[in-house]
Amino acid sequence: MKIVVLAGGLSPERNVSLSTGTMVTQALRALGHRAGLLDMYFGLEDYIGAPEDFFDAAVFDAGRSIRRDAPDLAQIRESRKWQSKSMFGQGVLELCAEADLVFLALHGTCGEDGRVQAAFDLLGIPYTGSGFLGSAIAMDKDLTKRMVSGIVATPAWQAQRYGKAEIRRMAARTRLPCVVKPVASGSSIGVAIARTQEELAAALEENLLQESSRVVLEQYVAGREIQVGVLAGEALPSIEIITQSGFYDYNRKYQPGAAREVCPADIPSETEREVRQAAIRVYHALGLSVYARADFILDEFGDIWFLEINTLPGMTPTSLLPQEAAAVDIDYQDLCGRIIEASLAAREQER
Repeated sequence: MKIVVLAGGLSPERNVSLSTGTMVTQALRALGHRAGLLDMYFGLEDYIGAPEDFFDAAVFDAGRSIRRDAPDLAQIRESRKWQSKSMFGQGVLELCAEADLVFLALHGTCGEDGRVQAAFDLLGIPYTGSGFLGSAIAMDKDLTKRMVSGIVATPAWQAQRYGKAEIRRMAARTRLPCVVKPVASGSSIGVAIARTQEELAAALEENLLQESSRVVLEQYVAGREIQVGVLAGEALPSIEIITQSGFYDYNRKYQPGAAREVCPADIPSETEREVRQAAIRVYHALGLSVYARADFILDEFGDIWFLEINTLPGMTPTSLLPQEAAAVDIDYQDLCGRIIEASLAAREQER
């Protein structure tokens, strides 16, 4: 097949997306597909070949490693030659329409939130992963919790829209400790654990500067970080993330050796069964398809707490879903192939 691997975009998770896209493109070519890696935001503005030759073009090196810091999006906007307000760069939609499939290697607000999926649905372009509605709901941490709070245990939370004038009042009234999360972001960008009013105020101010005026304040639950991937409706083995100190933030997720992952997680078989079932319940409740990865906390009493679910989980050298798949003898190339098969079936079913 001719496949566009769509990555990059204009998201705080841009660098992670480029790494995912690089690895996926290499895997698809190894499977015999004609796969081209395309930056959604820059498109073909620096490509000098014929459009048909793009699918065999050399893969750029930008995504082979992930920088420690999130990208400067203002700088990226300024560096694009084509000064259009469109989030799709030059030639992106035309090239995607020529492909047999678009493999979505996008992460975050530019690609994982349902908007790209909705555009492709209208244009009749098949793509990988969940449809637009499930993607949009899962990206919004507040909506996700509202949808699943009756079927899984989730920490108490409140979602608020605020301005700078409300920060001190919010800090004084919020029960501590709590976790501060942007409503629609991933890779733990903008996430902070606040144990004092001063820490909470600082986190709220940082969120306002870096992310948005909407935030989720979530009850902090101490425990072990357990994640479960779902592939074609079936739960994969759980994986535990162990950090030396602090929580599983952006740097610890994508810098080799910054955290230790244990798969399958060293938990009782009954707990493994329960956490897998919880992941499946969330997956179906949100109307997801193809693949996803759910995040949980296992507390000291053995209780499982659902945190969030990702509809386009990372496929980078340190990502968790490929490790979970490998635990049941599904290698990286096979995983990409299964995602394609399940996606084509999902798009056919949605017609």
